[in-house]
Amino acid sequence: MADWRYKLKRRDDGFPRIMGVVNVTPDSFHPDSRSNNLESAVTRAKKMVEEGAEWLDIGGESTRPGSEPVSTEEELRRVIPVIERVRFEIPEVCISVDTRRSSVARKSLEAGADLVNDVSSLGDPEMIEVVASFECPICVMHMQGKPENMQNDPRYGNVVEEVREFLSETCEKLLGAGIKHSQIVVDPGIGFGKKLEHNLALLSSGRGIVPDERLGLLWGVSRKRMFWDLLGRENSGERLSGTLGIASRAPEKGVDIIRVHDVSDHSDLYSAMSAIG
Repeated sequence: MADWRYKLKRRDDGFPRIMGVVNVTPDSFHPDSRSNNLESAVTRAKKMVEEGAEWLDIGGESTRPGSEPVSTEEELRRVIPVIERVRFEIPEVCISVDTRRSSVARKSLEAGADLVNDVSSLGDPEMIEVVASFECPICVMHMQGKPENMQNDPRYGNVVEEVREFLSETCEKLLGAGIKHSQIVVDPGIGFGKKLEHNLALLSSGRGIVPDERLGLLWGVSRKRMFWDLLGRENSGERLSGTLGIASRAPEKGVDIIRVHDVSDHSDLYSAMSAIG
């Protein structure tokens, strides 16, 4: 069984730990990341671990801009069999479940997941109880609005200060329930209710959005819309170079976990960077 306690912080060499994305969905924004059945999802998971992923983030509901929620039953049908198989067949990997629902989080943790990746940051108030009862880690993310409307017209006075304050308030709720700093990871929510200038400010700030240095920091930038705005790459399949460019700055920005679609490319990037010191 994987021990997540040693994998919420960056590696000893200063590079972030790689989290591979396993989307058990028909509609995630990057078509190549979709796994529409159990076998393809497990095959993708195994390949990512072979390529260097220490975490797998398994999700059954797309939260891309404009997406509509799926039913609890459908989300469970998609993710639980995958989590069970991955836990049995790849015991060394740490598993994250990407869900906004406490009921899905509970079933996923029972099936073998290690971490709850909650993009709604406790939008379901019962999520705190689930995390506390399982004594598991949680990643909380900033999002302005909801997936179906978050990109309509996002506005901020000072995006770094506002995101930090939101994450601080969310973490205080978790800490108040007895959840330890060492169990909490924060995510600035790149592309979740942000324009390009907001995303760039948050990335530039690095750990500036982290309310307490004892918390972990996760970046999820892989192949996102910001590379259309920044580089003119409309197709998500053309956004790997931009993604790797941002990923190359993650070590100096103090990122602990980086969530990616392309594990082998990120593994190669960090191996090459490490080789020249």
